[in-house]
Amino acid sequence: MTVGHEALFWKPLTGKRVGCVLCAQVCKLEDGEVGFCGARRNVGGELRSVSYGRLVAEHVDPIEKKPLFHYRPGSRSFSIATCGCNLRCDFCQNWSISQHREHGGDGCLEGEETPAERIVERAVAASCASISYTYTEPTVFYEYCRDVGVRAREAGLGNVFVTNGMMLPDVVDDAAATFLDAANVDLKAFTKGFYEDVCQGSLEGVKRGLERLVERGVWVEVTTLVVPGRNDSDGELRAIAKYLASLSRDLPWHLSRFHPDFEADGIEETPVGRLVAGRQIGVAEGLRHVYVGNARTGDGETTRCASCGEVLIRRVGFTAEVVGLEGGVCGKCGEGLAGRGLGEGKKKPPMDTDEHSAASGRNQSGPWPRSRVER
Repeated sequence: MTVGHEALFWKPLTGKRVGCVLCAQVCKLEDGEVGFCGARRNVGGELRSVSYGRLVAEHVDPIEKKPLFHYRPGSRSFSIATCGCNLRCDFCQNWSISQHREHGGDGCLEGEETPAERIVERAVAASCASISYTYTEPTVFYEYCRDVGVRAREAGLGNVFVTNGMMLPDVVDDAAATFLDAANVDLKAFTKGFYEDVCQGSLEGVKRGLERLVERGVWVEVTTLVVPGRNDSDGELRAIAKYLASLSRDLPWHLSRFHPDFEADGIEETPVGRLVAGRQIGVAEGLRHVYVGNARTGDGETTRCASCGEVLIRRVGFTAEVVGLEGGVCGKCGEGLAGRGLGEGKKKPPMDTDEHSAASGRNQSGPWPRSRVER
């Protein structure tokens, strides 16, 4: 019996040991052993993707939900996930699928097997402008993302990663060259201790992946989930903002409101005032576009011209309307707005105004809940 799908980005070691070089965890696996992500297994000295094509979530979402505000605003994105993640954050909002580690009788993760071409067909039928690999970490089901993504690009669709950023540079290079157009990267904090203690990951690994995405021309936006008492100090938010501005002042930064989930039930929701203060810090450090998410703050999600302040994209909930852009520039002063597909957006009917749940889609078989959130 063949287990899973042939994996990319690995190397043989001594005996039947293998080394996975997909992400910053760089697992070394004995025969039969499963990687930290739960989605890749050493089978007789060959690395196999055991989550390939096994969908546990499939929805049509507004692109603003990723969140991507400067990529095809007002469009819809066909959003998919398989089980697994290469981090173990104790506040994960999709823990039931990201932290799922149980394998079936065939040695593979659970989920509904779906051919790559079927995803593209469904995305086109749903009038989506892109396919998003999201809800769990797309890096760990990279082979499936790639197969879907190449077909999506041939069909004229964009491809989006909602990612923790821990992919290695060679993986970024391959994705950028073959299918990936845009990414929202979680920069969860800016201390080594936070990543090691709270996420069991690597800050340097995230920075390396994020920087490579920018270098390779993928459109990048960054989200920081602001968690009270953990990463919400002025100093830490300022350090993040300064780092992002050093990459590009046009890089949008989303400050998202935390709500308790998984193993972090004892932490309160983020005060809205803390998010507003973070936005002010980001602007002071030179970022042109800083947004507040999961909270009502007036125009915290509105895109304005960085030069004259004119409203360019107005957002309410998950709806977006391009109102002040003409050919990607401000209609009032002529200043350009960084992004991709900025002239394509039209006002859409709201799909979901609950910040904590995904738009409803085809329910998957098995025990998986219907709703998903991006982070």
